Amino acid sequence: MSAQPESVQSNPQEDLQTRRPLEGVRILAAEQMQALPFATQLLAHMGADVVKVENPESGESARGALPAVADIDGNQVGATYLRNSLNKQSICLDLKNPEGKELFKRLVPHFDVVGENFRPGTMDRLGLGYDVLSEIHPGLVYVSVSGFGNLRESPYSKWPAYACVAEAMAGFMESARQTDEEPKLGAAGALGDIGSSLFAAIGTLAALRERDRTGRGQHVDIAMFDAMISMADVVPFFWSMGVRGKERRAAGVVSSFRAKDGYFVLQAVREHHLALLARAIGHPEWLEDERFATRLGWGDRLDDVVRPAIEEWASDKTKLEVCAELCGQGIASGPCNTPEDLIHDEHVRDHNMILEIPRPDSEDPLLIVGNPIKFSETPEHPSRRWPTLGEHTDEILRTDLNLSEEEISGLRARGVTASS
Repeated sequence: MSAQPESVQSNPQEDLQTRRPLEGVRILAAEQMQALPFATQLLAHMGADVVKVENPESGESARGALPAVADIDGNQVGATYLRNSLNKQSICLDLKNPEGKELFKRLVPHFDVVGENFRPGTMDRLGLGYDVLSEIHPGLVYVSVSGFGNLRESPYSKWPAYACVAEAMAGFMESARQTDEEPKLGAAGALGDIGSSLFAAIGTLAALRERDRTGRGQHVDIAMFDAMISMADVVPFFWSMGVRGKERRAAGVVSSFRAKDGYFVLQAVREHHLALLARAIGHPEWLEDERFATRLGWGDRLDDVVRPAIEEWASDKTKLEVCAELCGQGIASGPCNTPEDLIHDEHVRDHNMILEIPRPDSEDPLLIVGNPIKFSETPEHPSRRWPTLGEHTDEILRTDLNLSEEEISGLRARGVTASS
């Protein structure tokens, strides 16, 4: 039997300063790249014990991403792996090998969650799908992330999918494209991966809560396409309201503008916001101008009247000075930050949103994003570096399965496992 989450068994008087909300939850993750690994890393930040299952020869595919660094074991480790593997353990199992599959099955009862983000049907073909594993462990929460889902039919079910595919299919790129330009990829980073991961984390926690009440686990299924439709909610919604085609008109002022040292954005979409903006930049006469009588009118005059006026007013100010002044008058505004701006930002520092992880091949640390979820009672804990390939294989086989050193050595010799 898997140990139930400690949150259920905990002593109410226990010192919250020494524990995190998900301590006691164990996750066995047959994961790759980012669409699931970001989710499991987020859960690990909050105390979950995450064990990555990797191929004994090459590890999971994110290790081969570029750019890469030389790790302490001499292997090259790719950027996607580095930024999605903090606070995790690594165990090497060849899941195509019958012995490797059997070891995976034997490990399952020791875990609360099994996670995977292969193409639909892959785990079933390996004999490691939900139906098989739930027979072994009825309380198992089984989490799948894929391009188009496992539990319902899709005409795209056999298509491979990366973040940009799900983003494009959900309408992000086409809805933002101007008539005379091509769709732009990657404007929000790997939104398709990270957004899907957030839904995977939410689904995992909800299923664990239900398991605590009923004793039964279930299959949590996240389609990246579904996740991106949810995040691009205005695309179908505005269409249903009649806002269609490239002729759609902007209401109010929502755009980027140039300051002395870069760009800033502002949003003024209500009448009182527009009045505040007009006065702030020294054009109160706009409030009596018929061209600005409606929100649509402001949008129509954005490029020929509004933008030149705002940028002239901002030309002798830094983007931070501009935003401080506008926000001080009740106008929502923010700088378009560069990486250097983020690294030196006071808010980012005080919120621990950039973690400095020692880099093995350089004196400069790697900067990996922190946990955006803050708790009033539970403090943040220092993060552990990513694991080397198979770093925890022997320890987990010894501790969870009570294998002897001779058995472990034999598995390693036969290529079923590997360790560092």
